[in-house]
Amino acid sequence: MMKIQDRGERMEGLLDGFAVCASAACMVHCLVLPLVLAALPAVASRIGAGEGFHAIALMAALPTSALALAGGWRRHRAFGPVVVGSVGLLLMAFGLLFAERHAIETAVTVAGSLCLAGAHVANWRRRSVVHCHGGT
Repeated sequence: MMKIQDRGERMEGLLDGFAVCASAACMVHCLVLPLVLAALPAVASRIGAGEGFHAIALMAALPTSALALAGGWRRHRAFGPVVVGSVGLLLMAFGLLFAERHAIETAVTVAGSLCLAGAHVANWRRRSVVHCHGGT
């Protein structure tokens, strides 16, 4: 029997989806933008590398991830997505410390984004399984 999703479940699903997309955008920014700027020196002189982007992305990721992962945990009681998501957020925050060392900053931030995206996908799947099987 299929249960109708309440408003909270739909919002958590949207937050997980947004967080996965935001993580993908962060990875594209970290990996592609430097290549574009290196390939197009004329553009690089007009557009900064986006030093503030990581701080803004982290500020958006913190509340979004906290709401989505906590809401998922309330439904499926699996700690895996919460732990992996927390590690991802910590790596993203740690990446800010290496703003002057671009290669390290990129590696740490991309690793954090991958962890965070994986946590949200796992959260989404676990909520779907609980939903389909009529869990809490």
